[in-house]
This record gives sequence, structure tokens and C-alpha cells, in this order.
Amino acid sequence: MKTSQPQVLQDLAKLKHITEARIGLKRAGSSLASKEVLTFDLDHARARDAVHLPFQPEALAEPIEALGVSTLTIQSAAADGMTYLQRPDLGRKLGVESRTLLQEQTSAQEGTEADVCIVIGDGLSSKAIQQNAVPFLSVLLPLCRAKGWRLTPVHLATQARVALADEVGEQYGVKLAVILIGERPGLSAANSMGIYMTYEPRVGRSDAERNCISNIRPGGQSYEQAADLLVRLMDGALQKRLSGVGLKDDSEETPLIE
Repeated sequence: MKTSQPQVLQDLAKLKHITEARIGLKRAGSSLASKEVLTFDLDHARARDAVHLPFQPEALAEPIEALGVSTLTIQSAAADGMTYLQRPDLGRKLGVESRTLLQEQTSAQEGTEADVCIVIGDGLSSKAIQQNAVPFLSVLLPLCRAKGWRLTPVHLATQARVALADEVGEQYGVKLAVILIGERPGLSAANSMGIYMTYEPRVGRSDAERNCISNIRPGGQSYEQAADLLVRLMDGALQKRLSGVGLKDDSEETPLIE
């Protein structure tokens, strides 16, 4: 049965109301309408800004410490933003000074072993981290404490990629490493935060050995949903002693957060 044009427009209007995806774009003849072209240009500019906006760890340190954890600022081996974009391998390992700092830190804390290491990295959208990291931690940290997990300081990492958390976690000898990181900006969302969790982190872990939670932001997955899922995955990782493709959230239990 052929659907009438008014019905199609009505259905599109409903879909546009529930998604930020670029659907049902207006046209002027064979071209997009000027408004749609301008909106595309604006979203593209926002995505570029998210990539190049400098990370400000000092702006996060105080509100995070107010949540009851200490912070430590570190840097990857990528010395600046352009190097970071051109040499992804350098974003996956610590710079020399930060490696020395962590060695001193872990030596000073010998005998007070932690279970979980949390790293916050700018990734490809420092805007996502600046907006989402603190409100997410305000939900996650009480859940971690309720589980009795001991935490390292929260590490604020500049020019960081996901695998950087493996080296940081290995330095502490923790059971789990969690990194909050800015995702590659899209044209519908430039402020999306992702989370990766690795069991027994160490240099050389592959992406298949991590679990990922994506699209955490206002308008995306809520902080409560993401924290609930992350804690379930962390629980599963500790029980099964693995993470990645072998670990799924198949729980049908009552959510940790009502």
C-alpha cells in the first residue's frame, strides 16, 4: 500500500522529534534548503572546535576532589595537539615525566593496594570530558564505595587515547582500569563521552579485551544508566576474571539506581 505524502511528512516529524540524526532535510529544488546547509556548517564547526579545544585538567580537579577522591595530572607521550592527531601511538603511552611521577606515586603508596584505577582523558573531544566527567563521577563513586572497591587517585590525562589507562593501571597493579574519554565528534553530537573498562590492565592489551559504553551525554545515555551498566560490567569482570568480548551484561537484575 502506497503511503501518502502528508503521512510521510507526519511520520518524519515524529522521528525528528526523537532523534538528533540528520533525517527529513528540507530541499529547495534539487538542492538542500539554505537553512539545512547553514545548520550543517554550524555542526561541522562545533565538531572541529571539540577536537581542537584545549583540555583543562585544572578546571576538573577541584570539583572531582570535592567528591572525596584525590587527583593526579598526567600527560601522554604526545607533546601537543598536532602530534596527538598525527601519532596515535604516542597518545597510548605515558610521557617520561608522567611515568616517573606515577612510579614515585605507587612507591609512596606501597602496601595500600587499590582495586580500581580511573583515568579521565581528553581523547578527541575535551568538550565532552569537561561537560560530562564530573556529573558522571558523582553517580559512579558512591556505587564503587558501596561495593568496597579501593580507588587510586583519579588521573587527568592530556593528549590521551584509550590504551593509556592500561599503562597507568599496570603501574598500580589494579584489577580494573576505567577510562572516561571524549569520543570522536559527530555532526549531531560533539560532546559525547565514552568509557572503556579493562580487567588486569597492562601494556599490550588489545581492544578486544575491553568493554565500551558509549554516547554518554545529555540527550544520549544518561549518567545513571551508564554508571549502572559500568558497575555491572566491573562486577562481572572481577567474577569471571576477564573483560572484552567474553564479558557481556546479561543481567536482568533490578537496576542499582532506581
